[in-house]
Amino acid sequence: MSLSQDPSAGPAVDGAPPVESGRSASAGNASSFGVLSVVAGAMAAMVAALVVGLSAAQALSLLGIPDPGPLTTYGLPAVRAVADLAAAVTVGSLLFAAFLLPPRDSGLLEAGGYRAVRRAGDAALVWAGCAVLLVPLTVSDTTGQSVSAMWRPEVLWPVIDQVEVAGAWRTTALLALIVAIGCRLALRWGWTPLLLAGALITMMPLALTGHSSSGGSHDVATNSLILHMVSAAVWVGGLVAVLAHALRDGTDTDVAARRFSIAATVSIAVIAASGVVNAWVRVPFAELFTTTYGKLVLAKAAALLILGALGYLQRRAALPALAADPRDRGALIRFAGVEMLLFAATIGLAVGLGRTPPPPPTSIPTPVEVELGYTLAGPPTMSRLLFDWRFDLIFGTLAIVLAVLYLLGVRRLRKRGDAWPVGRTIAWLSGCVVLLLATSSGVGRYSPAMFSVHMGAHMALSMLAPILFALGGAVTLALRALPPAGREGVPGPREWILAAVHNPVSRFLTQPVVASVIFVAGFYALYLGGIFDAYVDSHAAHLMMNTHFLLSGYLFYWVVIGIDPKPREVAPLTKLAMVFGTLPFHAFFGIALMSMTTVLGGWFYRTLGLGWNIDLLADQRNGGSFAWASGEVPLVVVMLALLIQWSRSDRRLAKRTDRAADRDNDADLTAYNAMYAELARRDGEVRR
Repeated sequence: MSLSQDPSAGPAVDGAPPVESGRSASAGNASSFGVLSVVAGAMAAMVAALVVGLSAAQALSLLGIPDPGPLTTYGLPAVRAVADLAAAVTVGSLLFAAFLLPPRDSGLLEAGGYRAVRRAGDAALVWAGCAVLLVPLTVSDTTGQSVSAMWRPEVLWPVIDQVEVAGAWRTTALLALIVAIGCRLALRWGWTPLLLAGALITMMPLALTGHSSSGGSHDVATNSLILHMVSAAVWVGGLVAVLAHALRDGTDTDVAARRFSIAATVSIAVIAASGVVNAWVRVPFAELFTTTYGKLVLAKAAALLILGALGYLQRRAALPALAADPRDRGALIRFAGVEMLLFAATIGLAVGLGRTPPPPPTSIPTPVEVELGYTLAGPPTMSRLLFDWRFDLIFGTLAIVLAVLYLLGVRRLRKRGDAWPVGRTIAWLSGCVVLLLATSSGVGRYSPAMFSVHMGAHMALSMLAPILFALGGAVTLALRALPPAGREGVPGPREWILAAVHNPVSRFLTQPVVASVIFVAGFYALYLGGIFDAYVDSHAAHLMMNTHFLLSGYLFYWVVIGIDPKPREVAPLTKLAMVFGTLPFHAFFGIALMSMTTVLGGWFYRTLGLGWNIDLLADQRNGGSFAWASGEVPLVVVMLALLIQWSRSDRRLAKRTDRAADRDNDADLTAYNAMYAELARRDGEVRR
């Protein structure tokens, strides 16, 4: 990274982005955007406070908490609305700089992308500041004490760890500050995807707390809320970024608007689906029309429908105008300005909805339902493991999306007459099936409740699915199916994939020792290092574990047997060393689990009270045996894949050699024979 410079301050210096022309007009439009942003923030805060005012008394009476005072009652939702708006602007601005606007050929950000990153940094600072304010406000709201009593550090700090939401805001403040610092330092495009990932991660602490993280079906509710929040941030923040760029008369506005239209369409679909799912598990249909919570859900749905209709009209009016004349930004600015204000009001409405208690459950949940979010019919028979499904909105959806995108790529190749190996398609789709079964079938349902089933799912996600994905060659397929931008074209998905494959981070991670350590160390740190025992009851921890299993396994097998291009070439003997070098550690891990005399996560499994899972130590030993035995099947698959790849490599080398010989009439062989003939002649002369 390099120290940054505001492009409005003067000419570019030391590689900083150049300043665009029309500074006075751009400054005036920037001022207009600033005013619009302040109005939007005020509107979001006001709507949130008004909505909470309608339900605050009901919430306090249901929870049995004293009134903390008007500053907390109305200030908390107002600050939360500003925080959510700032989070969306951070995510959307980084998305704009990373994928909606092309960088310069040198890899530096264009002026528009640079301004977007700086805007993201400013929004992240606001986000962090609001998060800091929300810590004492949340503690005040939870304890019923006035916020003035919560400001003293000696009072506030010990309570934070006892209030889950307050701890989440503390984490959010720290992460948002890190993102803000990164945005201040970034000048090159390569950092923007990483900053975008950091902004999305910063949203997770709050997504994993609140109404959706407790009660029945909290697994489905939490997963749907994650999808809902991320999609909303992309939609809202992306619109704000495009509007800001259009007001500054930025270059490639037509490209950015067209790309954002695609992202917005996907976001709308995800928001609609996840919103329906979240409402379905929180409130019965009949109570949508009779309770405050239900009426707010309907009001939010109506607001999103209006925003969707405006987005459709904008696509019909603004995009054709920009396509005909990239300088014709009038329709885009008008529609986007109205949408931005409506989005602000919708965010305030959503905050009010989050502060309103949902209808109480009609039945008392069992301990299993409280901990897992659902019930279990009985012990895990083969029939239940195969057919007792509970669809995972995160990983189940990921499996389906990966399969569909892959098939679309194969279809595009075949439509233009190109072939694609059937074996690769079978391998990729099989990996998607394994991912779906491990997370959404009965295996996924019983995994949080039994260590042995959890270990089986772990092995499938880290040892089997990654092998199949690596053999599927999705990156190669994408590079062949996606059109190249060309010298004069705007970089797109194909160029992004190439940049991801060949960047320094990928080169470091694919170093054989690094990939092997990440793959093996996760087993020991997670289970023998105490992480699993401490967080076995956390849904967020299970999401992160599954993500780690998939990514670490894919990284390892991408290096060993992957057919996709890599940032570094690895010798065949090194690949064999990686396989046989990790095998003993894997086997020892399984033996260590079978030899343990204490139960990992035993405190959690006992709270479930499953009468058919009393011998927890025996169940853990079964899990250890799965871990020990499961290394054999991947080893066979990897060895077969390596042998096939080497055989094909030898055949390709032989064909290239034969073609070269045909072109030059075996010049190499003739020279080789001539060399030995000359050596023989000289040897004969020496003997004489």
